[in-house]
Amino acid sequence: MQVSHSRVECFHSCKRKFQMRYLDELKTIPDDKPDNALYLGTALHTGLEIGVDEAIQQYYGNYPIITDEHINEAIKLEVMIPKAKAMVPDGQNEVLIDDPDFKGFIDLLVPVGNEGGLEVLDVYDFKYSNNKQNYLDSDQLHLYKYFFEKNNPLCSIRNMYFLMVPKSKCKQIKGEDLTSYRQRLLMDLKTLTPELVPIQYDPNKVIRFLLQTKELLEADTYPKHKSFLCRYCEYQAYCEKGEDYMLLPENKRRNLESTTKKVIWIYGSPFSGKTTFANQFPDPLMLNTDGNIKFVDAPYIHIKDKVEGGRLAKRTFAWELFKDVLLELEKKDNSFKTIVVDLLEDLYESCRRYICDQKGWDHESDDSFRAWDMVRTEFLSTLKRLMNLDYENIVLISHLDTTKDITKKGGDKLTSIKPNINDKVANKVAGMVDIVARTIADDGQYVLSFKRNEVIFGGGRLKFKAAEIPLDYQAFCDLYAEANANIVPVQTAPVKVDSSTENVPSEDTSDVTPVTSEDVQSDPVVSAENDTKDVDNEPAPVRRRKRRTE
Repeated sequence: MQVSHSRVECFHSCKRKFQMRYLDELKTIPDDKPDNALYLGTALHTGLEIGVDEAIQQYYGNYPIITDEHINEAIKLEVMIPKAKAMVPDGQNEVLIDDPDFKGFIDLLVPVGNEGGLEVLDVYDFKYSNNKQNYLDSDQLHLYKYFFEKNNPLCSIRNMYFLMVPKSKCKQIKGEDLTSYRQRLLMDLKTLTPELVPIQYDPNKVIRFLLQTKELLEADTYPKHKSFLCRYCEYQAYCEKGEDYMLLPENKRRNLESTTKKVIWIYGSPFSGKTTFANQFPDPLMLNTDGNIKFVDAPYIHIKDKVEGGRLAKRTFAWELFKDVLLELEKKDNSFKTIVVDLLEDLYESCRRYICDQKGWDHESDDSFRAWDMVRTEFLSTLKRLMNLDYENIVLISHLDTTKDITKKGGDKLTSIKPNINDKVANKVAGMVDIVARTIADDGQYVLSFKRNEVIFGGGRLKFKAAEIPLDYQAFCDLYAEANANIVPVQTAPVKVDSSTENVPSEDTSDVTPVTSEDVQSDPVVSAENDTKDVDNEPAPVRRRKRRTE
C-alpha cells in the first residue's frame, strides 16, 4: 500500500477522521469561509510558482461570489507573495516522489551543483502559517529526502527548508469602517517577513513514520479523538451530531449520458420570468410561498402558516407544512416529474420562525451562540432531503437581492448580484445544485444567464459554452445535452481513487487558536443589484492549478 505524510498524519491525529476521509471516502461541500486554509494555501503556491494575479484569481474562483472579506484576504496575498518569492531561488516546482511505498510532492527542488558524482539539490516546502514549531517537529521533509534519494541514487539532498509565510492577525474591530481597517491591515503586513527555516535531517523521524505506517496498516478500529481541532474538521457536524447535509455523493463514476435529473437554482428580479420558466418543466408541482401563481397553470401547494380554531387558535407553521409535504413526496405516490420551490428565501424565513418558536426566542440573538447554527442546520438538512427526491427535476427560485456593495482594494464600490438569502446558506445551497443561473428581462427579451465573476453569484458543475440562453425549457434541455456530450462515457469498471494522489492540499489548522467574541466583528451580509452595467466584463479565464493531498 502506498501511503503519504498527510495520510499517516491524519491517522494519528484522529483515527475516525482517517476512516471517513480515506476508507469511507466521504466528501463534503467545501468550507465557504474567506479564510479557508485550503484555498489560501493553494493560492500561495500558485503565486510563488506562477504569479500574484493568477493566485488571486484562482482564490476568487473557489467562491460563488466575492465579499469585502475575500478582498481582505486577497490584499494579504498580494503583499506577502512577492516578499516570499524574493526569498527562494528558481528551480523545479511540484516534483513527484512516486515510491512503491510512499508518495509526495516537493514544492521546490533547486539544483546547487555536483559533488562526488552526485547531483546536489536543496528542497523547499511552502507554508502559509504562524506555527513554526509545528513544522520543526514535522517529519515531512525528512521523508522527502529519504524517499527522493532512494528513488534517485545519483542525487543528494543537501539542505531542506520550510518557507514560512506568516498570516496577519489584524482583524476588523466592531464599528471600524472598511477603509480604516484596510489601512491598518496594510501597515501590519509591512511588518511581516517570511522566514526560511532550515531543517536538519533526522533518520529517526523516518523510522517513526514507518512504525506509524505499520500501526495504520494493522488498525481495525477507528475511535474518535476529541480536541479543540474538531471545530475545524470538515466532518464535525456528521461525526458529533449525525448531520449529513454537508456530505457529497459516493465517489463512483456514472455514465452521464443516461442522467436525466436536473437540479437548478434560478434567481432574478420580479417579473423576469422565473416562475413562468419553471412552469415549462414537465408535470410540475409548485411549492409556493408568496401566492404568485396567477399566471401559471401548474398544481401548487401554498406553503404558509395556518391558524385553526377560535380563541385557543392552533398555529401550524409554514415550515411544518413544508416538511409534511416533503414526507409525502418521499413516498413517490404521485405522477409529478418536477418539484419547484418558489421562493427559497421565504422557506428559510419560515424555518427561522419555526425554530425560534420552538426554542422560545424572539430572535436568534436571544441565544447567539447556538441559534444561527441551529436554524441553518435544520434548513440545510431538510433541503438536502428535497434534493435527494427521486424526481426528474428540482427547481429552486429566489428573488434578486439589491441592497449592498462590495469595496475593492482601491476603494471603488461594485454592486454584487446574488440571491436574496443569507450568504452562508447561499454558498451551501450552491453546492447542492447543478447550476445557479440568473433570469434577465430586457426590452421584452427573457434570458437565463450563467455569467459568473467576482460580483455575480453563479456557476455550476456542468461544462458548456453558452454564457446565456433564451428562457426556454427546450433550450435548457439542450444545455444539459451539450454538457453530457462533453463527458466521455465510462467504459471500464469504477475506479477507486487513492486520496493520496489527489491534487488538493489538506487544510493547515496547526496555527489555529480559539477565537473570542472580541476578536471578530459580526459577519457582513453581501447583497445584490440588478443593474449589471458595472459587471458585464468578465475576467479572462485563468488556468486553474490544483494542489495535491499527499
